[in-house]
Amino acid sequence: MPNKNIIKYTSRLPFKSPWFIIILFAVLGLIGILNHSMWRDEVNPWLIVRDSDSLGNLIANIRYEGHPLLWYFSLEILRKIVDNPIIMQIFHLAITVVSVTLFCLYSPFNYQQKFLFSFGFFPFYEYLLISRNYAFSMLFTFAFCTIFASRKITYLYLAILLGLLANSSAYGLLVSFSLSLTLLAEFCFDSEHRQQYFNQSQKYDLFLSIAIIAFSFILSVYIISPPTDSYLHGGLNNGWVMQLDIRHFLRSIGRIFGSYLLIIPQHKKWLDLIVCAIITLFIVILTLIKLSKKPVPFFFYIIGNCVIFAFTYLRFTGMPRHFGHFYLVMIAALWLGSYYQDSLVLLNKFSIRPNSITFVQKWHYIALMIILYAQFVGGIYSFSRDLVVPFSASRETAQYIKKTGLDNEFIVASRDANMAPLSGYLNRKFYYPELQKMGSFTLFKNGRKDVEQAEILSQINSLLKNQDEQKKILLILNNKLTVNRNDLKIIPIKDFERAWVDSEQYYLYWVDEV
Repeated sequence: MPNKNIIKYTSRLPFKSPWFIIILFAVLGLIGILNHSMWRDEVNPWLIVRDSDSLGNLIANIRYEGHPLLWYFSLEILRKIVDNPIIMQIFHLAITVVSVTLFCLYSPFNYQQKFLFSFGFFPFYEYLLISRNYAFSMLFTFAFCTIFASRKITYLYLAILLGLLANSSAYGLLVSFSLSLTLLAEFCFDSEHRQQYFNQSQKYDLFLSIAIIAFSFILSVYIISPPTDSYLHGGLNNGWVMQLDIRHFLRSIGRIFGSYLLIIPQHKKWLDLIVCAIITLFIVILTLIKLSKKPVPFFFYIIGNCVIFAFTYLRFTGMPRHFGHFYLVMIAALWLGSYYQDSLVLLNKFSIRPNSITFVQKWHYIALMIILYAQFVGGIYSFSRDLVVPFSASRETAQYIKKTGLDNEFIVASRDANMAPLSGYLNRKFYYPELQKMGSFTLFKNGRKDVEQAEILSQINSLLKNQDEQKKILLILNNKLTVNRNDLKIIPIKDFERAWVDSEQYYLYWVDEV
């Protein structure tokens, strides 16, 4: 009896409440994101919004980025409130906190799983501290799962969420497409659900929902399709892989392994690729058997993985922020499974014994917990590392430039793409040798050309000769200067090398005519 009372009392303690997770996450998230030093991929969209001349010019610039409109339009609204990129970080924090809140309050996972997931690598680091459009994927996917039951009466709410998800990122589009196919499959093959929907829904609901989804997909595809003069194609400059390449195939499977266990196998080592592929297939098969009593989530898990995997193999293997969507698909499929009663349709079709399912479910639980613990360790490590080692040296450099009054000088900065965070923190433009003119954000299109340090000094020499008054120039590089010119006096000022991203270390120089 005393043991029962202790258990009952313990279950009422604050730290056993999902709100404990949410509040702790929000507090630590605020500390982390205010400490985070933004890098080019975070600030470049802000600069595009800040320095585009008109709405038409903004949309034209976005098309070089390979991303849909939603994040940029959100930044445009935020900039009208506070013209400082820190508001983008606060907004990004809010997106992730709402996502974790939905997960903790409405998902079917137990308390331990909710805690481990919330402080895992993707929610607690990748989609929290680094302010990008990918956090929308978690928000809209979890919101979709939260109100999934509303489809019995209306598809309108789900259609809006799918439209927003499709216009958040290219990977959001893939997940949105997979969820849309899942809704379509259920509607076509589940006559009971279809009849229930028609009995309760408005006449226009289905057509309006389809129209919203279709329009959203068309808009997203149009925006992410790069213009003809783009040579980086939104970061996808390697072309399409149209032939069978076993190594590349295993490397792509390794991205699923990386999304689950945060280890990316060495693509040059066959043993690494094969072992990770076997483990990945084992986890995927366990998950499929786990979902075999739930045909609709089973279908989504297959479609979601296949669609993202096809893109990974054919076009872009990606970084953690990209292939993390494999992880979101698994979590969403397990979440959606809670809405359905067990069905024996798939079991009977494949002659699988129910006892076998019970045995496999135990192994799936073990695999899921291993994944969640791996994510948790990765999240705590990455979050802590960001507190200690700046992600980019941009903020420290900008603070020094402001403190010493150098922000009023004429600044030549190169490489332009790596100077975006400095332009954002200093709220001003620089002269970019890659463009041979003043600029802030970088678009990889005709008219931009990478330059060597000798060419940078040559342009500085021309700038000094063309000035009415002889005045020294502040030069900022993201690599230490290794060349010199006899007609220029170059004086090092200060180096900023403490950064996790080695391409965003900064070196300051005074340059003047001899």
